[in-house]
Amino acid sequence: MQELPERNHIHTLEYSALSRPCDPALNSPQRVRGGVPGLKTSGNNPDAALTATAQAGQDLRVPVVYVLNMRGRPLAPCRPQKAKKLLKQGKAGVVIRTPFTIRLKHATGEAVQPVTLGVDSGYSYIGLSAVTETKEGYAAQITMRSDLVKLNSERRQYRRARRHRKAWHRKPRFLNRGHKGKGWLPPSIRNKLNAHIKAINQVKQILPVSRIIIEVAAFDIQKIKNPDIRGEQYQQGEQTGFWNVREYVLHRDGHVCLHCKDRSKDPVLNVHHIESRQTGGDRPDNLMTLCETCHQNKHKGKIRLKARPSRGFKAETFMTMVRWMLVSRLREDGDAVSHTFGHITKHRRNRLKLAKTHTNDAFVIAGGNGHKRTTEYAVKQVRKCNRKLFKGIRSHIRNVAPRHIKGFQRFDKVLFNGVECFMFGRRATGYFDLRKLNGVKVHASAKSGNCILLESAKTFLIERRGAVSSPA
Repeated sequence: MQELPERNHIHTLEYSALSRPCDPALNSPQRVRGGVPGLKTSGNNPDAALTATAQAGQDLRVPVVYVLNMRGRPLAPCRPQKAKKLLKQGKAGVVIRTPFTIRLKHATGEAVQPVTLGVDSGYSYIGLSAVTETKEGYAAQITMRSDLVKLNSERRQYRRARRHRKAWHRKPRFLNRGHKGKGWLPPSIRNKLNAHIKAINQVKQILPVSRIIIEVAAFDIQKIKNPDIRGEQYQQGEQTGFWNVREYVLHRDGHVCLHCKDRSKDPVLNVHHIESRQTGGDRPDNLMTLCETCHQNKHKGKIRLKARPSRGFKAETFMTMVRWMLVSRLREDGDAVSHTFGHITKHRRNRLKLAKTHTNDAFVIAGGNGHKRTTEYAVKQVRKCNRKLFKGIRSHIRNVAPRHIKGFQRFDKVLFNGVECFMFGRRATGYFDLRKLNGVKVHASAKSGNCILLESAKTFLIERRGAVSSPA
């Protein structure tokens, strides 16, 4: 296997370069972007990306190929056989490897059939399904990031700690506080909103989407906690009459340690966070009363508490906050957007006898009813880069790890022993931890020389799954 050189820069190919069909290792996931300088093709076969024997027995057969015109605008998808002929005749070039997309080099008609995109929005997952009058053209389930709250809390701690010791720091700035403006969202919520818009725009880049239908929802969290609440009770929360959360938690627990039941005879009581305050916050259902003895033993690892972290209402809060903001943002971009509700989706899904999945919900939202299903894509959102400048217990070691090792970087899609996988871990010696998107480990320490680059790292990792079952 060839050793990939360092990739310090990304070179943009001229459009004329697409006239030469190339190996899948050079087909970058980004539009009209080149591969690695110095990497040679293995056969220069134009059919390599459409056959089952492309590289090391790799199966790259796809049920549909997405097509762009000369200006890069999406047209109706075509069958793989037709795409193979266009690639052989030099009338098209590959621009995206997954999902497989080609770009025509000659003028064609602009007439396309309408495509409806269904979006099952959510806090942890997004379901996407694009359907025409007869069949489904695209289906994907996106797994969102869940580490933003923790990472932002760590960054805040590092920033505050640097101001109180002799280390690199910046002075605190006060002019940017308290002026959040209209439409402000917390960083974690804003990231998820932007991820929804980015996922929808990526579908619009490969399919001529004419209409978007989004499932929205509003949750009454007080009603979820207390189904019998009504009237003035909404103004009288569970902490009514108490000075602070600590006083309420001690009163709720009867001023008794919930672990030892006052058997330690320790008169000092503490309010303990069941889940770390970084991610769990100071909600009353995340707090419990412990005596000083049990509190110290818990942090020393000598005892294990029976209490479990509460589920919280992050997903419900997210849907309530951004349900109309997502619709309005898409309408500002000129999209024809409408909305639907969860009970309608559930009724239609049960009528079609489909399993409860995000992809099936999106299919029903888009108006799917007896349409022929297509291959489902699994997408996982990851962080773009590591912004942690220091590491170590006291954050005293500068992070000088290079971005590329042996020509590879984290989250690159590679081919290892005929298996497509992603680099989730790396070592400076050139060995990588290879896994699938669902967490299945392919190899714990794969040598860089045995890996072939397929797609460069990006924030949305995508891999092809099996075909979706059609409605009964």
